[in-house]
This record gives sequence, C-alpha cells and structure tokens, in this order.
Amino acid sequence: MGGRSLGREFGWLWAAYGVSTIGTMLAFDAFPMIAIVVLHAGPAAVSALAATGLAVGAVIAVPLGPWVEFRRKRPVMIATDLTRFAAVISVPAAFALGQLGFAQLVIVSVVVGAADIAFRSASGAFLKALVPPGDLLTANGRFESTAWTATMLGPPLGGLAVALFGPVTTVTADAVSYLLSALGIRAIGGKETPPAHPAPRTGPRTGLRRGGLLEGWRHILRHPALRPLFFNTVLVNGLIMATAPLLASLMLGSLGFSLWQYGLAFGAPCIGGLIGARLSRRLVARHGQHRVMTAAGVLRACWLLGLVPVRPGAAGLVLVATVELGLITCCAVFNPVFSTYRLEQTGTDRVARTLSAWSVTSKAATAAMTALWGVLAGLTGPRTAIAVAGLLMLATPLLLPRRAPAPKREPQAAPSGA
Repeated sequence: MGGRSLGREFGWLWAAYGVSTIGTMLAFDAFPMIAIVVLHAGPAAVSALAATGLAVGAVIAVPLGPWVEFRRKRPVMIATDLTRFAAVISVPAAFALGQLGFAQLVIVSVVVGAADIAFRSASGAFLKALVPPGDLLTANGRFESTAWTATMLGPPLGGLAVALFGPVTTVTADAVSYLLSALGIRAIGGKETPPAHPAPRTGPRTGLRRGGLLEGWRHILRHPALRPLFFNTVLVNGLIMATAPLLASLMLGSLGFSLWQYGLAFGAPCIGGLIGARLSRRLVARHGQHRVMTAAGVLRACWLLGLVPVRPGAAGLVLVATVELGLITCCAVFNPVFSTYRLEQTGTDRVARTLSAWSVTSKAATAAMTALWGVLAGLTGPRTAIAVAGLLMLATPLLLPRRAPAPKREPQAAPSGA
C-alpha cells in the first residue's frame, strides 16, 4: 500500500468502513447463536434464518440500485447506516424487555441484508468520485486489509465477549458500529458531485422510470469482460460459502475437533488476507492488472478440493489451515484488483446500479447454493458435497476474461469538491 495518504476525506471513509466491519465481525454468527441459546430454535429454523436474510434482503434491494443511482451517495450511506443501527439495536432492546422472538430476528436480517446492498452500491460510486483513478487500487487494497484484519480478530473477541457478558453483547456492539460509521461518513464534509441524472422527485419509482430496473444487469451482461467476471465471482463466492457450514459440521462432528481448534483453523489463515492485499498493488505495478487478476483467479480455484481428505488430529488441523491460508491469500490479491477493474469499466452514471445488481445476484446465488449443498450433503455426506464443490471450482477459471479490454474513457465531469 505504500502508506501514502489518500486525503482526509478518504481517511474518514476508511475509518467508517473499518469500525462497521469490526462491529459486523464481532457479531459474526450472533443471530444463529441467539436463536439456538435464547430462543431454542432447531437446525432447520437456524438455516432458514440465514437463508431468508440473504434471499429476501436481496429481493427487496433490487429497486434500491436505481434509486441510489440518482441521489447523492453520502446521504444514502448515512441513511442506510442509521437504518441498520435502528434494526440491529432493536434485538438487545427486545431481549432486555423479554420480548425477543424468532420473527424479529428474521425481519432484522432482511432489513440489514437490503441495507447492506444499498450501502455497498452507494459507497462504491462515492469512492470512484472521491479517489483519483490511479489510487483506486490502493484504496481497495486498504479496504481488503481491513476486512481480513476484522475477520481474524472479530469472531474470537466476539466469542469472548459473549462468554463474559451474555448473548446480545456483540449485537449491541454491531449496532453501535453502524452509528459510528454514519458519524464518520458525515465528518467527510465537502460538496459531493450531483448525480449524472438527478431525479426530479423522491421515491424508488423515480429511479425505476429514469434508469430502468435492469440497467445494472444490462451493463454487466453486455460488457465483454465484466460478463465472465460476473459469473466467475458469483460462482466462486457461492461455492466457498456453501461449503463453510459443511466443513464446520464435518470438523465439529465426526472428526471431533474442539471449538478452539476450529476457530484457530480459520482465524490464523486470515493473515493471508493482509499479505495478499498488500501484495496486490505491487504485483499490478510489475505484471499488469489483467495478468494479476487472471493468475489470482486461477490460483484461488485450486484450494477447495484440498479440504476433502481432512482427518482428525493435528495433521488435519494443519491441512485445513494451510488450504485456508492459500485460498485467502489468493482471494485477497484478486479482490482489490477485481474491484478496481469493475469500477474502471463502469461509467459514473451507472456505478450504483451495477454494484447493486452484482450484490443482489451474489447474495441470492449464495443463499440458493447453500441450501442446495445442504441437501446434497444430507444425501451423500459433507465430504462428498465438498468434493463436488471443489471440482466445480476447478472449472471457474474458464469464466475469467481472456484478454484485457481497452481502458474505458470517462466523460468530463465537474470536480467533486470533496
């Protein structure tokens, strides 16, 4: 990353991202834990809770992409942060009053899922306007490093907090993190560039009329390089997430690993996320954006199959940690390069819709694949289901773009003033 400052405004945006990400990772798996420990929900209900939040939240977020596109992005980001704060803080409030129910957890999951997508689409468009094109990879690399740091530290600290202070402690911290994120985004200040086509009046329908509900998908599917990347990333992310609960079931069940061993096997390899994110910019400077993105995309497809032969004992633990380290490192190189490339290949007037369409599809596909692999594991066993996912992963490099397209030229725009 070089340690070079990208300006005060980016510093506030980065801080807001960092605090909300840490809050989210502190509360990692908090809702399933509350459903099991507090509400005594069974496995089917817990699985339904996870899938519903992803799937229904993604459906609700479909019209939000066009709506976000035609509005200033910073107020949208603040509003979605405050929405997530209000939704999440309702859980510890209801718990304190003895009124917490399973339906509330489902509703909060849906609201947070939809708000997440709206926030990501707005923040991506805002980042593109805030940071010079030559610094986009540096900015995305810093976000990637922050995400993996939070992933490495958040769940263990969250588990300790729950053990010491109760089941809703981390949910409260997550809610407060959204509030702090909103304050950080507000502190950015300055004038934001007006949308390319300002909506004449408020309301989601305006965005639908002016931009079309499907404009984000149209841009992706018509773009010769974004189209294969779209299918590649959706499939890779879905396969990784679909096998996570199967591996947990295998390790904590028949293989007899303890909870701390399971946490160590997935927490320690997150150091690869820091390494990969820091390497991404240097690799691009030496080898070029397209070559690095392709190589990292190929390498990250080679690891999942290595989880199939895992066995009990120290050797099995080392195997899982090694595979996860390789996978995370390759993903951490790929992600910032890919995110930068996607922003570069998308016009300013359709960034929010494109990012929203991408997130909606990814979350819906992940929910569907998680459910499908759960059924497959029930029929064949978790080890076989992981093997099928690993074999499919080996085919995903075929969806990477074969050649680098010409750089996209942006139309002249007024300075952001930020």
